[in-house]
Amino acid sequence: MLAKELITDEVPPLRVTDTAQKALNWMDEFKVSHLPVVKGVEYCGLISDDEIVDFNDPEATIDKILNKASLPCVQEDQFIFDVIKLASELNLTVLPVLDKNQNYIGNIPSLHLLKKISEISGIKDTGSIIILELNMRDYSLSEISRIVEGNDCKIVSSYVMTHPDSTKMDVTIKINKIEISSVIQTFLRYNYVIKASFNDNSLEEDLQDRYEGLMKFLDI
Repeated sequence: MLAKELITDEVPPLRVTDTAQKALNWMDEFKVSHLPVVKGVEYCGLISDDEIVDFNDPEATIDKILNKASLPCVQEDQFIFDVIKLASELNLTVLPVLDKNQNYIGNIPSLHLLKKISEISGIKDTGSIIILELNMRDYSLSEISRIVEGNDCKIVSSYVMTHPDSTKMDVTIKINKIEISSVIQTFLRYNYVIKASFNDNSLEEDLQDRYEGLMKFLDI
């Protein structure tokens, strides 16, 4: 999924002639802490609520407040992982997107990005979760997949988490079935360490309810 496919019309950009008060009102309305600033199709920068509050002049125009050295953005053809990385590194609530001519074409709100992450990671799909702990040198996704598929299951999604100053890593896999006892037994037979597993129907329903509740909260 590319950045241009993540653009929404949920959050409008500011113009350089808009006032600080208008920017704060929009930030409050759209539940964001940043807004892109444009002059026509030219991207002028990303302004934060902290910058506006520190300037302490509600009638000042945005061009007087904006730090023009701060131009965080992604290109339209960048992959979603690049978008996630930049938004996370800079703690942004909105990420501007530029086309190949460096013109502003829209933005990606972080809450919309979170929803897309949930879609591509299979969070909302019914299934079970297994967390494996293993040495980095022993990691083989093909072998893990073979074990899962050998028990008539499929991996819906997976991700890896490494531990600082350690040769250990956690591999979390989501499987498309609730009943995974045979999968767990096979992993144990191959001497895998299972840190945790979740395969209870009531737990799955609870997790789904919690997720949907979170999504409703984020939409407020």
